[in-house]
Amino acid sequence: MSKKAARPIRSRAHSRRADGRRPADTRSTSRRQHLAYESARIMSEQGAPEFERARRKAVARTGITDRRDWPSNEEIQEALVLQRRLFADGGAYRRLRALRRQCLEAMHSFEVFTPRLVGPVLAGTATPDLGIELHLFAENPEEVVMALIERSIPWREHDASFRYAGGVMKTHPILTFVAGSTPVQLAVLPPQARHNPPLSPVTDRPDRGADATEVRRLIDEGG
Repeated sequence: MSKKAARPIRSRAHSRRADGRRPADTRSTSRRQHLAYESARIMSEQGAPEFERARRKAVARTGITDRRDWPSNEEIQEALVLQRRLFADGGAYRRLRALRRQCLEAMHSFEVFTPRLVGPVLAGTATPDLGIELHLFAENPEEVVMALIERSIPWREHDASFRYAGGVMKTHPILTFVAGSTPVQLAVLPPQARHNPPLSPVTDRPDRGADATEVRRLIDEGG
């Protein structure tokens, strides 16, 4: 009696791709990537700095209404950075480098407050109209106000809410002014926030930013 060849048993592990996702998940991944790319294109072309607004416009354009396929802010930012690397001309790189040099000047002016660069200029997605965002650290916000007065810099002030780990919300003052034609935003945080910074609205992780040495390195590396 002849023996039949045993059929190989396909385990669940074999039904997965090398990256760990099941084949059916690739369609969802493709939709997320497509929506992230479209959201980034809207932010780039229309100058819409708000992730949620750009994402909803992209949803309306693409018809991808399943929220499980919607990309996170971080995925959209990654797509935006990639697009600018692929399609930006030399002028775009020069403008980004100029903005980062302006950051260094501002950081030098406020070095006593241990400034950290955050936001689009650090991420490489900035345009001049979006401006520069710095975190400063002071026991009393009036210390930063006095520094602005000493430099004869006219400013405006408003408060903004920042989210910290554990869902804690805190309100901190924001001082804004214009350097040349570039808006500059100074968020004045308490000293302890240097070790426990607020969460990034893009990544939902502590937004530690970059100090002057790190910004200078970015410039030296061509950005």
